[in-house]
Amino acid sequence: MSPTPFDLFFNPRGIVVAGASTHPGKFGFVALHNVLAGGFDGPVFATNPEQPTILGLTTLASVEQVPEGAADLVLVCTPPQTCPDILRSAASRGIGAAFIASGGFREAGAEGARAEKELIDLARSLGMTVAGPNGQGLISTPAKLAAQIVAPVPPPGPIAVASQSGNLVSAFMNYAALSGVGISRAVSAGNAAMVGVVDYLSWFAGDPHTKAMAAYVEGVSDGQRFAAAIRKASEAKPVVLVKGGTTPRGAQAAASHTGALATDDRIFDGMVRQSGAVRAATIEEAFDAVAAFATQPLPAGPRTVVLSSAGGWGVIAADAVSKSSLELIPLPADLEAAIDRLVPPRWSRHNPIDLAGGESRDTIPEAIHLVAGHPEVDAVVYLGMGIQANTASHLRSGPYFHSAELARICEYHERQDSRFATAAAEASAQTGKPILAATELAVTQPGNAGPAAMATENRYCFPSADRAVRALHHLWWYARWRKRHL
Repeated sequence: MSPTPFDLFFNPRGIVVAGASTHPGKFGFVALHNVLAGGFDGPVFATNPEQPTILGLTTLASVEQVPEGAADLVLVCTPPQTCPDILRSAASRGIGAAFIASGGFREAGAEGARAEKELIDLARSLGMTVAGPNGQGLISTPAKLAAQIVAPVPPPGPIAVASQSGNLVSAFMNYAALSGVGISRAVSAGNAAMVGVVDYLSWFAGDPHTKAMAAYVEGVSDGQRFAAAIRKASEAKPVVLVKGGTTPRGAQAAASHTGALATDDRIFDGMVRQSGAVRAATIEEAFDAVAAFATQPLPAGPRTVVLSSAGGWGVIAADAVSKSSLELIPLPADLEAAIDRLVPPRWSRHNPIDLAGGESRDTIPEAIHLVAGHPEVDAVVYLGMGIQANTASHLRSGPYFHSAELARICEYHERQDSRFATAAAEASAQTGKPILAATELAVTQPGNAGPAAMATENRYCFPSADRAVRALHHLWWYARWRKRHL
């Protein structure tokens, strides 16, 4: 596929919602609402032969009434039997792309498969590109376009998502909204009758708004084409893949979901790794990895130091590093001496660095810069962010906040955790090394000053030490693949 059809999807001049509805429970209402609420800059048209206005927008009786050349994309929310006529009308108005949200095609059985083939044959004869059918829609934050039949609308950011499952697109977008590491483009491929996940990834690879890509697939119909496309995309930017249907029951579910054909998981795994993509076992692991790729530099080597303000987190991180391809290096003597000057003698004196609660106002920022700047260190995992801000939160909600005049100390605690996040981002930028921060407060208290400041710094705060180490393992794996193959 040339890039041009995908420009019509993600940067259209205008959009038509075919089958707009006044009923808040119908796809046609939600789709129009999302397009309008998203603030799309181009003209928006909606078709409904019975309602003159919907959400304040004057409707058209049919797609044939759309001014010629005013729109590039039609979002189809009508029953499957109406789709052929809508495509014909759209093509007559100069519309080159259609996203078909309608279900009832290949995933519904033999008759649906026949109707799907006829629809795609028609689209090709009309010179149109069709996404779906049986898809959720697409997001393009640079265009302020939310052309989808569900929520959420994520914040803008550097991650692109392509998925054979609509609700898993939503899952990635929900994690983006929680973490602040946003989305550039996202699309539900649905049945992928004409264009599929690898087609979108190929376009994302050249998209200036995208730094890293995530994809969910259930089946692969053309293994050689899939592998070649994944390799080409991986050469440009990191690709993180999750595959469903890896068990017999899962494959059965995939067939009824998107009509996907099962593939041997061992063959698929080998193909993915040879092609340079990172394979994640879960959506959580996939988002951790793609967010790390989008916000961190690649490590030059496996040599890792764990920096923690308390001991338990460091122990967990040490176990995780030991189970990965990373190396928990002995603490260099000069780095040990430098840290010894910052904290009382009770600190751990080895890697993981356990500061044992002995830090003063500037200790953690200084320690982060010392560790990251050391020539024998390739990557840093920083644990313990948010402790002071968590204390502040408890003090603020307690009965003594005003009587004990605690506002000043609470503000100090919150500033400190913000400083720590800033120090980690600055040290990473200055050294070109990944510094991954982790705290459970990223999910248990997302408004905490530490994780919130990480989001402000366009960095991802991991929910646990294990997940941070796993993501760093993926960064190092991909860095090695690039060194070998590029």
